[in-house]
Amino acid sequence: MSSGPLPLTLANLLLGPASRARRTPDQAFERLLDAAGRTDGDERFADDLRHLLRCWSGAEHLTPVGWLSARGHVGRHLANRARVRRLLAEHPEIEREPVDRPVFVVGLPRTATTLTHSVLSLSADHRCPLLWELLTPDLEPGPAEREKAITTARRLVGGINLFAPGFRHIHNLRPDGPEECTFALPHTVMPLSQAVIPEYLPWHESHDFEADYRYLKQIYQVLQFGRPRRRWVLKSPLHLENLDALRAVFPDATIVWTHRDPATAVASFCSLVEHGMAVSTRPLDLGWIGATWLELLSRSAARGLAARAHIPREALVDVPYTWLGADPAAGAPKLYAAVGARWTEDDAARLPAVVARPKGTRVHSYDLARYGLTRADVDAAFADYNALRAEVERA
Repeated sequence: MSSGPLPLTLANLLLGPASRARRTPDQAFERLLDAAGRTDGDERFADDLRHLLRCWSGAEHLTPVGWLSARGHVGRHLANRARVRRLLAEHPEIEREPVDRPVFVVGLPRTATTLTHSVLSLSADHRCPLLWELLTPDLEPGPAEREKAITTARRLVGGINLFAPGFRHIHNLRPDGPEECTFALPHTVMPLSQAVIPEYLPWHESHDFEADYRYLKQIYQVLQFGRPRRRWVLKSPLHLENLDALRAVFPDATIVWTHRDPATAVASFCSLVEHGMAVSTRPLDLGWIGATWLELLSRSAARGLAARAHIPREALVDVPYTWLGADPAAGAPKLYAAVGARWTEDDAARLPAVVARPKGTRVHSYDLARYGLTRADVDAAFADYNALRAEVERA
């Protein structure tokens, strides 16, 4: 594989000397912790992120830009955690903010979770977190602070588009657009979409995610505090493997589960990982991407199916890909009715802009074989999920 876009090549050259810090990850972590602000009683949270940075520092073929990304990821979560804890100490009433009847859009990645979330964001009665809010959650900012936070998000998006020009054709990030909880959750499998860090998997598999969802709720309470209350509409494919923890913290949540042929979804997601990972890891092992994410995504589906058995039927909405992928004008009102929301003429008028391909992007093409996978591999891994999907499509 080539060294990548010229800006990425130059950035790796410039950052080469600074990347030596990955040899001493604990020292790098201590500097991040000092910059974020240390908080008493939160040592477990810090130690978990310390472990992640240690794993990340030893990643095979990690580039200098990849090390910068790792430090940025860990540093951002440390800073956000310190800010949220400080706000809760200053305003204890924040934790009394009700997060009533939230909607969580879940499903395998590349199954129209983003489109479903965007359609639900049309309603004036709904509140979707914006990317800049998720990157720096805080109380209602003044104009200057708001612009600073949006600028931070704009730089992140600009960097991704500069170093991975094809990424926006697959998932178009907008600094002031609705985004997913993945940016707020501190512990997810997403570092594996940037680096080869198998040492992180055993820790992740044994982690108790209920604490993460309590923290996620605090973030949304912070974002709601002092502002008009509306029904939260939230989204992340990563929720699928943690539905038990999610529902323990949000017991009255409505779960909107999107469905699509997993052979298509896995191929599309592997392509997304390839484009994103090429910024941080060179050369890429496409077979590793295929094998790793087939295992992770099939495990996620299996855990989602197990949790599904305990979700009340009235709290679960199944959304076949055809609802919005084939005929959004017909599917959107059905989606709104299923979650108990009003579909208005104003929503219908704005729908075409939401479902249209973002300006300047092109059709995304992908192929399972590129990642060493076959349809038989995927069908075998997702046999139980495909049985459910068949039932959903018949219904």
